Amino acid sequence: MGEVRVAVLGVGAMGADHVARLATRTAGARVVVVSDLVTERAEHVAASVPGCRVVADPLDAIADPEVDAVLLATPGAAHEKQLVACLELRRPVLCEKPLTTDVASALDVVTREVALGSRLIQVGFMRRFDDEYVALESLLDSGDLGRPLLLHCVHRNATAAPGFDAAMILRDSLVHEIDVTRFLFGEEIAAVQIITPTPNPGAPIGVRDPLIALLRTESGRHVDVELFVTTGVGYEVRTEVVGERGSAMIGLDVGLVRRSTTGRWGGQIPAGFRERFARAYDTQLQRWVDAVRSGAGTDDQVDGPCAWDGYAAAAVCAAAVESLETGERVAVRLADRGMLSGAGG
Repeated sequence: MGEVRVAVLGVGAMGADHVARLATRTAGARVVVVSDLVTERAEHVAASVPGCRVVADPLDAIADPEVDAVLLATPGAAHEKQLVACLELRRPVLCEKPLTTDVASALDVVTREVALGSRLIQVGFMRRFDDEYVALESLLDSGDLGRPLLLHCVHRNATAAPGFDAAMILRDSLVHEIDVTRFLFGEEIAAVQIITPTPNPGAPIGVRDPLIALLRTESGRHVDVELFVTTGVGYEVRTEVVGERGSAMIGLDVGLVRRSTTGRWGGQIPAGFRERFARAYDTQLQRWVDAVRSGAGTDDQVDGPCAWDGYAAAAVCAAAVESLETGERVAVRLADRGMLSGAGG
């Protein structure tokens, strides 16, 4: 395949960023169609890309004869129908998380893809493409730390979007640490418990923030995650692995450390996730496009998190929401992966 002609569905903040990346920083790709519920927004984004058209109906955009691949940045509730349409037409698709909004529909999507005998769905867990996470995974693979035993994570935002509640903290923030755990440890998460400390007085009324998530993997490894989305400070994501023979931490933002005559020292905290993971997003899109080009006509057009990864994350999130309500440890209920031949990552 030569140039990959991409349809981008959903061109809000995230989707518009992806259009710009594909148009200006991704080799071998061209955005030919955009679609959004807000027509004016779609027209504005399309006007920034030469030769790009607006197709109002997202299913028509997927089926457009000029489209080779699809990027989904639509609301999660729309993903199931759009993913099924991509599978029916054998369109490779990069789907921003969540895969779908519930466990049953996520498993259905996995099952449909397996039935095709082709891997077409990649899920947008961009941290797997971040230089620091890649370096941490390589360190674990080298065995220098011995057997990894513990994982400590911090996920902080300055402010939460309007309408953000505690369940959304789990589905939108914790979901990344869930995928990071599976990525670094190479095994599934077996149980989760959510602890609710004294809430931040600055959090919106009724929002339980911060939260502590305790995850336990199949082999018994312990993971703790601090989730605090109304710090008022900035975007902070840190990950520390503790092993038999040492530990390693990423996310310290130590690219530039400044000391001043005021007696203060420090660096710059990113304002948000798009700034912190900008390079990871670039790498993710380039590798996806490369996989679509090199895999054209084959049964594998994915280079990164697959549909199963999206389903597994949804299952852990569902257990976390249940634990939020009960305060108890909740077992993660996953389908038997061995019964889904071809659902490999």
